[in-house]
Amino acid sequence: MGSDNVTNSPTGFPSPAQDYLNEFIDLNKELVRHPAATFYARVTSRAMKDDGVDEGDVLVIDKAIEPREGDLVVCFVDGEFVLRILSFTAPAPDGKTRGVQEKTAAGTKVRKAAKPGVSYDILPHGGIWLLPGSGQGPVIEVTQPNDFTLWGVVTYVIKKKCTR
Repeated sequence: MGSDNVTNSPTGFPSPAQDYLNEFIDLNKELVRHPAATFYARVTSRAMKDDGVDEGDVLVIDKAIEPREGDLVVCFVDGEFVLRILSFTAPAPDGKTRGVQEKTAAGTKVRKAAKPGVSYDILPHGGIWLLPGSGQGPVIEVTQPNDFTLWGVVTYVIKKKCTR
């Protein structure tokens, strides 16, 4: 019997995936919009677990994105990194819902501040609150005396492993 192209497969047919074996997915190309302003961090807390961010997951964090109300952000507050949901309104007493947002024509935005140690202006919003996912953990109210830096907006969460 002569050789042919179909002998590579136990069923006698070539794998449909064979044509794609030499193509690679470049995660930097797929997930990073601003390469010079993007970094990765591994989650070491369970505070956002109910929102789909588990301990061990890898975050893609973009420092070039203008943070907005409701964004998942990485912040440095008084010597500690935290992963929280950004809010410009105080949470309701139950800690799960937010008050009425202040809107502008361009949408709610955070403006960069000149004060060292504070990366975004707090005063025009009346305050910044960092909310834990699904009410897990403490709400952090950021005030002028806090050593506060908003490091960046989380654009993707890469799961540690698939669970069934």
